[in-house]
Amino acid sequence: METVQAIAAGAVAAGILLAAVLLLKGKGRKPKRIIDPQIAGELFSSTHWSIIWVPARLYVGYTWLAAGLEKTITSSWLSGDAIRGFFSHALSTTAGKPAISYGFYRSFIQAIFDSGQFQLFAAMIMAAEIIIGVCLILGAFTGIAAFIGGFMNWNFMMAGTASINPLMFLFSVLLIMAWKTAGYTGLDRWLLPKIGTPWQKNIGKG
Repeated sequence: METVQAIAAGAVAAGILLAAVLLLKGKGRKPKRIIDPQIAGELFSSTHWSIIWVPARLYVGYTWLAAGLEKTITSSWLSGDAIRGFFSHALSTTAGKPAISYGFYRSFIQAIFDSGQFQLFAAMIMAAEIIIGVCLILGAFTGIAAFIGGFMNWNFMMAGTASINPLMFLFSVLLIMAWKTAGYTGLDRWLLPKIGTPWQKNIGKG
């Protein structure tokens, strides 16, 4: 194990050295602009292909909305007992191995657990899940909703819960990358130009 870690650390050191050399070598030179492949531009920026993001948007939106609504009629969530159990499991150790791999995140969860504000955090999670679900289904502020949803998926995974979170996180990342067009078949068609995004004002015309 120590040999493997030493090799990995050596590879990281080599990568840092290579990056430093290339940065110093390119200092003072005019930066180059690397053009994206045409297919990437079409998928993530063209409204012509916005329809392909509808299934992912609706799936992720439905999943969040259903999860949030179910929690509102579940007594253990309303009382905070469910989130207390979730935190307790995240802080537990199985076969000598903690559920949370990273010390900083374990300290973060421990601080939340020690605060005892379980009902507050349960209410925040329920509200976030419902709002994210509604926004994604309606195609309203899709990029922002997908980002917050993906952040929640990341937190669940960091706490040692896999379930459907990896798939949800993947779809969220794709929706974030396609933020300009993922909601074009929804309310973003009017909302984004209205609030002043990089979209052109006449994007919905023609």
